[in-house]
Amino acid sequence: MNESTNRLWRAGCIGLLASVVPLAAAAMPAPKLDFSEFEMRLAQEVAPDPGLSAFYGAHQLKPVFVGAEAAPRRAALIDAIATAPEHGLPPARYDAVGLSRAGQAEDVATELLFARALSRWADDVSNGLVEPSRTDSMNKRQVVPVDMAALLDQFTRGDPARALDTLPPQDPTYLRLKDMLSDQARLVAPAGTPEVAEGLYKRGVSGPDVANLRARLAAIGFTSEAAGDEQLFDDSLADAVSRYQDAAGLPVDGVAGPKTLAQLNGTTTGPQTRRLMIAMERMRWLNGHDLNARMIWVNIPSYIVEIREGGDTVFQTRSVVGQPDPDWETPEFSDTMEFVVPNPYWNVPRSITAESYLPKLKADRNAVSHLEVVDRKGRKVSRENIDFGKYTGSNFPYYLRQKPSADNALGRVKFMFPNKYNIYLHDTPAKGLFSNSSRAASHGCVRLADPFDLAYQLLRSNSDDPRGYFQRVLDQGEERWIKLKEPLPVHLVYFTALPGPDGGLRTYRDVYGRDATLWQAMRKAAEAGS
Repeated sequence: MNESTNRLWRAGCIGLLASVVPLAAAAMPAPKLDFSEFEMRLAQEVAPDPGLSAFYGAHQLKPVFVGAEAAPRRAALIDAIATAPEHGLPPARYDAVGLSRAGQAEDVATELLFARALSRWADDVSNGLVEPSRTDSMNKRQVVPVDMAALLDQFTRGDPARALDTLPPQDPTYLRLKDMLSDQARLVAPAGTPEVAEGLYKRGVSGPDVANLRARLAAIGFTSEAAGDEQLFDDSLADAVSRYQDAAGLPVDGVAGPKTLAQLNGTTTGPQTRRLMIAMERMRWLNGHDLNARMIWVNIPSYIVEIREGGDTVFQTRSVVGQPDPDWETPEFSDTMEFVVPNPYWNVPRSITAESYLPKLKADRNAVSHLEVVDRKGRKVSRENIDFGKYTGSNFPYYLRQKPSADNALGRVKFMFPNKYNIYLHDTPAKGLFSNSSRAASHGCVRLADPFDLAYQLLRSNSDDPRGYFQRVLDQGEERWIKLKEPLPVHLVYFTALPGPDGGLRTYRDVYGRDATLWQAMRKAAEAGS
């Protein structure tokens, strides 16, 4: 490289650092003019990756994975990535084989190989394999990015293995899911165990493939004692198949058909394994939140709203969530509960006004008489002065609202965590819905079976007598926003599988079909990285 080219390269590198590594400005002295070729190429290569830019900006473009101190750092990263299957993550995505083959190479390519693997691993194991918003239009969750500069500080100044150990969620629920996934991994027969040919194996069937079925089950701990003939499918083998199906999350019928054989032969991921991997992915999306804090936990598929403290449930009530319709599903996101609102007005959402009420008002201006018509400033407008026929849902200049009452669509109280999706928790006069096993029936908000009890829980920091305090405000009959002295996080989540208090896995119906789209996105991400 001639001197003029060298000067241009140095100038470009300095400009690159100024634009993509803002952290470096605070960490570094004035840009020097003696960048090595190693540093300049490194700067160019990491520029498109904000995490790596911050990583190397904080380290003044010094190598991390090559040089005298590189060996323990490389080893720590290789060891961490080796645990990928325990987290339901694909090792090939992080080029585990390439890292192991790198040997003692000391060039920029080796530095970048390890750096990119670290960046991808840190992001995946901390925040999830896929971006939440790419899995479903109603998934509004925002993950908390990994602080790569802080990770670098721990990684280079302390124990690199310990720094990497802090990346995955440490929440007990995640760790329990991880243990359950390990249990599922033990359902895979060792290499060399005979596979079972396609077919339908049940009591009375005989042949060499029945013996292979018996042997493959025995290899993973599901033994059966043949009553004299290894090739006969007898009651003992049917029992072993049933036990395997139960452990694998398959329908238990004691018959080894296509689904059972596909999982037993290792040609497909079983339903229980998929449930666990999906649940772990959703837990990683929550990794930036303190799940041991006092919080409200709204698990949409379970139709339950809880208050949790230190990870334990201290209050719960049944709920009704949004209908399984693209316009009415309850979204996933986190926010902060700030207000309890006794005697709420129901401000009718624009979508409901356009779809349900405006057509009725066009036909009869006195229709839906329980609703007031108000202008943009909240002032009541006489219906006699409105020509409803000339408006559509998009240009209707008024709003509809229902006054506080026992018949109000929101009931007697609502709970506000102000958000742009206009989602909140509330009471309802339609109490009969809570006796249904399937309770996806709202327009997106979350209705509560025991709203007053929730109010007492939330108002405990506002009054020594939260029950009496709430009742006095309620008796006034007017809407009032009570600001909580103890605001608390609220998480609207979508878990179709979670560990229960008994240690087993509790499963819930995938009411919105979000598991299938998430699993597809996870598989796509795994394949793209391999």
